[in-house]
Amino acid sequence: MAAVALNFPPELLLKAQGIRVAFFDVDGVLTDGGLYLTEAGETIKRFNTLDGHGLKLLQRAGITPAVITGRDSKPLRLRLAALGIGHVHYGTEDKRPAAEQILQALGLDWAQAAGMGDDWPDLPVMRRCALACAPSNGHEEARAVAHHVTRARGGDGAVRELCDLLLVASGKYAGLLAESTL
Repeated sequence: MAAVALNFPPELLLKAQGIRVAFFDVDGVLTDGGLYLTEAGETIKRFNTLDGHGLKLLQRAGITPAVITGRDSKPLRLRLAALGIGHVHYGTEDKRPAAEQILQALGLDWAQAAGMGDDWPDLPVMRRCALACAPSNGHEEARAVAHHVTRARGGDGAVRELCDLLLVASGKYAGLLAESTL
């Protein structure tokens, strides 16, 4: 078994145990929150590969990543499809009903859910999840609701930090690490 460098507080690991689905916002969480516009008016987004790999690892560990976002774009759809994320709600301002639909489809409840958001539209989901997280550069209200505020900023490894926490709490991190270092 490979040595594990990560270390999370025991109380945080306890809170993260039993999580089976993780909800993620996009702008400010999976991206840096900036909106880059071309001359033609097309929106361009920057995604972090560490975050993408973390989402793939969650799936391998049996934890479902789900995305609920207020925006919709072809680049976003391409990125989420490339990551194999099947539970996605685009253009959704009222995020709680979307999360409830996903929970129902998966046969899960809020006690088995984690949520990561950075701003007011994410609060209704974050407040109901067993584990709420916010990136370090999230709005103060999101950070106040969060059980864990990541060291990393949104779009710069914050999602990976939550993924790693969930993998460690599930007991699957060390095995996945060992598989990747063979």
